[in-house]
Amino acid sequence: MPKPLSARTIEIVKASAPALAEHGTAITRVMYGRLFKDEHIRALFNHANQGDSGSQVNALAAAILAYARNIDNLSALGPVVERIAQKHIGYDILPEHYPYVANALLGAIGEVLGDAASEELMGAWGEAYWFLAEILKTREASIRSEIEQQEGGWTGWRKFVVAEKIRESAVITSFILRPADGKPALRHKPGQYLTFRLDTPDGSHLKRNYSISCAPNSEFYRISVKREANGQGGSRFLHDTVKVGDILEATPPSGDFFLPDAPVRPVVLLSGGVGLTPMVSMIETIADQHPTLEAHYVHGTLSSATHAMQEHIQSLAETHGKIQVATFYSEPKPDDAPGKTHDADGFISLDWLKKNTPLHEADIYLCGPKPFLRAFVGGLSRAGVPSDRVHYEFFGPADDEAIAA
Repeated sequence: MPKPLSARTIEIVKASAPALAEHGTAITRVMYGRLFKDEHIRALFNHANQGDSGSQVNALAAAILAYARNIDNLSALGPVVERIAQKHIGYDILPEHYPYVANALLGAIGEVLGDAASEELMGAWGEAYWFLAEILKTREASIRSEIEQQEGGWTGWRKFVVAEKIRESAVITSFILRPADGKPALRHKPGQYLTFRLDTPDGSHLKRNYSISCAPNSEFYRISVKREANGQGGSRFLHDTVKVGDILEATPPSGDFFLPDAPVRPVVLLSGGVGLTPMVSMIETIADQHPTLEAHYVHGTLSSATHAMQEHIQSLAETHGKIQVATFYSEPKPDDAPGKTHDADGFISLDWLKKNTPLHEADIYLCGPKPFLRAFVGGLSRAGVPSDRVHYEFFGPADDEAIAA
């Protein structure tokens, strides 16, 4: 563990919170500008999150503000620290990368705050940064050690052969990936993701996270990817260019969102759109390993055209006997009919969940786009569901404060 922060540093950092609330996004925008001047550091990041939306800038600003506000109560930041550490495993962030971030962040604070960035303030934030960095580096070393000790474990980037390419819906395609070295695959935790580096024909070097959509096994991974027409190329590259026999590179399975080895209560799985991917991994695991577990899977999508893996999920539910499946179509096609292709028109609602699932007795797992999560994470809290029973994964930067709000 790092040396404890001094009382004076805690006081100064906590007092800087109002300035960070006002100038946080400006600081993080300048920080990324400084950081990305170094090409080998720039290559570590997923630049889809650095676009015009400013999602990564806002996410980091919120994280820094939360750190300042909780500097005297760091246990409150435990889940965020774990999520960051898991992301760092995925992007292969190593201890030697931390000084680059320190220089960029502290330089940005000084540039944006100007005369208000006193020597004492800068010293306190330098101490606070390295305190958190040591916590993260320690946790990341522990995760890497745990991975390496398991059969099929690896660190850094590993090559996988695309063994199959399966069209699941009008917008989602699955890719079966087998280790190119012929050795076992690391058994992931159901719900985790893989991080890929993709070299596209136009010369772009992309980093992307895709949830694993199969149960843990030692032979292969399956990812199921939605083709994003307006994205920055990762999903389009996979759909349009990658073919059976091609090689993809990935880091080990990562993520703090997963079904536990021994669930202690019923589970409700709730997804929107391509958010079904980690849920399929969980459902396959429940069907295979938990024959007595009560499970409810509720999914929302546009129509039968976008509904992926429907028959597979229904088959698992029927075989298991205690998995209940319900699907909502928000834009059903003319030949879609409730009771035939899906269960109900419209959107999933809290009222429906209260009536049809053991909402207050279950662990709830959610995955989908941010509007979906904002609605349900907040809605479940207002409905009285304890926060420690609500687990969620999302696509894009970890803008936890916005979602929790």
